Amino acid sequence: MRDQIRVLIVDDEVVIREMLAQHLTDEEFDVVTASSGEEALKIFREDPNHLVVTDIRMGGMSGIELLENIKELDKEAVVIIITSHASLDNAVATLKAGAFDYIFKPFEDLDVITQVIHRGLERIQMLHENRQLIENLEENNQIIERANEELKELVIRDGLTNLFNHRYFMEVLDKEMDRAVRYERALCLIMLDVDNFKEFNDTHGHPAGDGVLKIIADLFDSRLRSVDIPARYGGEEFSIILPETDLKGGRIVADEIRAMVENYPFEGRETQPLGKITISAGVAEFSDYAEESSVFLKRADDALYRAKGEGRNQVISVDSS
Repeated sequence: MRDQIRVLIVDDEVVIREMLAQHLTDEEFDVVTASSGEEALKIFREDPNHLVVTDIRMGGMSGIELLENIKELDKEAVVIIITSHASLDNAVATLKAGAFDYIFKPFEDLDVITQVIHRGLERIQMLHENRQLIENLEENNQIIERANEELKELVIRDGLTNLFNHRYFMEVLDKEMDRAVRYERALCLIMLDVDNFKEFNDTHGHPAGDGVLKIIADLFDSRLRSVDIPARYGGEEFSIILPETDLKGGRIVADEIRAMVENYPFEGRETQPLGKITISAGVAEFSDYAEESSVFLKRADDALYRAKGEGRNQVISVDSS
């Protein structure tokens, strides 16, 4: 601590100033002196890394004024006031103004000054450790918050495609249906499936198939809005919730995604039955507010299997009837 904090002695009496400086230097403190409050304040402004010991009565700026100015610069600064026996009221006033302690003069024992300064340095050390502790706690809290966010993402995301997973999709579907009912807003659901995906995996292997699924997930991101909820429903099947979207709008989105997949230059696409990777999609609009989520989902899923059964690489939409 002594290597870090200097003791700034402030007194307009040369004898007192030099006596204190010599004593504290002998005690192996790093000592700086100032002959006035103005000079001391200049030193403190340039480097606040000081414990200040100041006389209360000086020509020009008083010790109280110096204390007040220092406290404006650093509320945690440790300032010790030197006062006379006759000025006990002033000594009490200095404590109210924020002084750490006071010392009476004339000095009966210079060791008293050393003891007070030691306590002042301990106070600075304690404040420093408290600040460090708070900083560490804040940093740890930030780390924990980031870890919780990452954990939350891991829980709701599919590990392969980074889309939302099936469980999260089902939770959000119920919430979006409730919201559509409450505010009488449109809601659309798309179910998609990669055509002839088993044949692709059998020909090129599962790692290549995983690569196809990742690319398709990326294509979703390039087309969907931030409010849309794309998920990996399972295997090569995907689902997309489209809030504030009617059946016509949902069909447009599904067909654009279908075209993007069809035109993407997937490696190994030439071995597929159609000579390219394609998807089929079913689209359903939520317009019967008494409908259960399982029924809403089944309508979109049935439309998907109609699309696959009627030739694949197409979109079929159904209304609530």
